[in-house]
Amino acid sequence: MPQQVLCDECGEILYQGSELKSPEEIHQMYNGRCPKCGRKLSLIPKKIKVLPAKRGS
Repeated sequence: MPQQVLCDECGEILYQGSELKSPEEIHQMYNGRCPKCGRKLSLIPKKIKVLPAKRGS
């Protein structure tokens, strides 16, 4: 899974999948608010973590 986007407040998974989505797309999917805690979503990522891809068997 190349991309996973979490709410900075509660950790809710807002998006995960192999298709890369921009912050604007994810913001629009939820009308700018986390569906779990209601926090206002930012268009600027707070934290970005890059991990190596796992190789399949």
